[in-house]
Amino acid sequence: MHIAMMGSGGVGGYFGGRLVAGGCDVTFVSRGKHLQAIRGHGLKIASRDMGDVVVNPAKATDNPEEVGAVDYIIVAVKLWDTESVGRTILPMLGPKTTVLSLQNGVEADEILADIVGAKRLIGGAAFIASSIAEPGVIKHIGTMQRVVIGEHSGGSSPRVEALHEALQKGEVVAEISHDVQRTVWEKFVFLVGLSATTTLLRTPLGPIREDLKNRALFLDVMRETVSVGRARGVALPKDYAENRLEFADGLPTDMTSSMHHDLENGNPLELAWLSGAVIRFGQDAGIPTPVNQMIFNKLEPHATGKP
Repeated sequence: MHIAMMGSGGVGGYFGGRLVAGGCDVTFVSRGKHLQAIRGHGLKIASRDMGDVVVNPAKATDNPEEVGAVDYIIVAVKLWDTESVGRTILPMLGPKTTVLSLQNGVEADEILADIVGAKRLIGGAAFIASSIAEPGVIKHIGTMQRVVIGEHSGGSSPRVEALHEALQKGEVVAEISHDVQRTVWEKFVFLVGLSATTTLLRTPLGPIREDLKNRALFLDVMRETVSVGRARGVALPKDYAENRLEFADGLPTDMTSSMHHDLENGNPLELAWLSGAVIRFGQDAGIPTPVNQMIFNKLEPHATGKP
């Protein structure tokens, strides 16, 4: 199975490395110093709880045209790059190539479908706390490393089952969803809460959940997200925000969000596709989202990163 991993950061680098460990032929599409390091020394996954993985040599490029047609393209880039990456992957599409987005947010598949065609897409979500620690090295925190995939029409298919098996061979916790839209929104609820609070407060999860006011803020962000999701027809339970808060209590205290990392590193933020999306969806449905609006307003000056 030949897989092109578009983006080799915390998500793409980790799951791409695991897929290689499971026997897949993976080409990492990356750029900059990270690409140079992968080419020179391979890719290392440093995971204190799950064990390290080293892929050396690793196949890596910044030019998808060099890769040719593949079986699967997994998109794991930042959300602001979705449209441009959708066009970049066109040379890697063969007659039966399947495209899977493991990006944040709930809008990437719609953007990609307009470019590559909806029939090529399967849905999915990645659940993990990982980031680039230094060029060529992915740091993984905790034991959570889960991927859920499924057909947008519901259920499974040979292409879903084949990728599911490949992920399992790489020792990834992989599941097939019969309602992948709900799965993506389940991740979205928690991710919006985690991203909003860790970035706004410039602190990891532990201090947030231990402080009563910040814990309430975390919960309110997620409650608004659940409300707009339910208004859009997603089958989320009314108390799903409370469920996710309880889930957060079992996570590592030093866990944080990729948006928090981006703020600290002066990178652009995925704000417009996280709290910003909740605000837009709320406006469409006539549902107030004052907490997400407050967070958006405070973080918007940092949204484009440092010059």
